[in-house]
Amino acid sequence: MAVKVRKKETPQGEIPIAPMIDVVFLLLIYFMVSASLHREEADIRFQLPGTVEQETALEMPDEQFIEITAEGRVIVNDFEYDSPQARRLIELEAMLTRFQETSRANQGEAIVTLQPHADTPHQNIVRVLDACSAANISAVNFALGEDGI
Repeated sequence: MAVKVRKKETPQGEIPIAPMIDVVFLLLIYFMVSASLHREEADIRFQLPGTVEQETALEMPDEQFIEITAEGRVIVNDFEYDSPQARRLIELEAMLTRFQETSRANQGEAIVTLQPHADTPHQNIVRVLDACSAANISAVNFALGEDGI
């Protein structure tokens, strides 16, 4: 007669998954809250550029000469601004505005002298005068030359 030997069943261990998920979520929330994603703006120190009022006036050219050709080109210091077909001289306005701000910071007056060619249409001269007005420059002169008015 054969005797059957029964093996003892070993209980298999179970890991409770619900508390483990709770712990993982708590750790995730902890690290998300404690981590900083970027540097604080208060930690970065820098100085913004700005204009500084001068105590005494500096020696600088306080006059700009604007040449207006017969074709309507506007030339300042051998540099042509805008196109002759433009209705507004936006580049010239920007340059004259910077010139006005620099003169004001230097405690001086911004002076513009126009040198139109004799054959320049009056509309082109008016466009340059409009640019001076937009830049708040009121001291505008006209120069007479060999081929000027």
